[in-house]
Amino acid sequence: MVTLAVTGHMDLTEGSVLLVKSALGELLQPYREDLVGVSCIAAGADSLFAEAVVEVGGRLVVVLPSKDYRQAKVKPGHADLFDRLYAAADEVLVMPFETANRQAYEAANQVLLERADRLVAVWNGSPPSAKGGGTADVVVDARAAGLPVDVVWPDGAERRA
Repeated sequence: MVTLAVTGHMDLTEGSVLLVKSALGELLQPYREDLVGVSCIAAGADSLFAEAVVEVGGRLVVVLPSKDYRQAKVKPGHADLFDRLYAAADEVLVMPFETANRQAYEAANQVLLERADRLVAVWNGSPPSAKGGGTADVVVDARAAGLPVDVVWPDGAERRA
């Protein structure tokens, strides 16, 4: 059994979604027999990864940053997919925060790293912001902990401006 966690950009362009989906599908193929995928199922990379895990027959573990995450942070355009992935999860962990905030996101990211054998980063390589809790921050933390990181950023992938 191998456990892969995901971090990645939420703001992928429409054209990038298919590129990233395809790259994630290829990345997960060797693990399909014994795969556990851990995701916060946010819009963008997290949900694309979670969908790919389910499609290859893996177990999905969902980590929600806060008790109000669904109501406070999931936008209407993402709600149906979020709900489908939530329903498909074999396990759901809800962090002990009432409200989704930077501390809740950082705690959820820490759980992702603690549970993972490898981190999948849908990441364009941009450096960490000063805010903390972003994709680059998670990659830095994973590498500092000695966790292998598989960067997925196919040619042509872009973030929205």
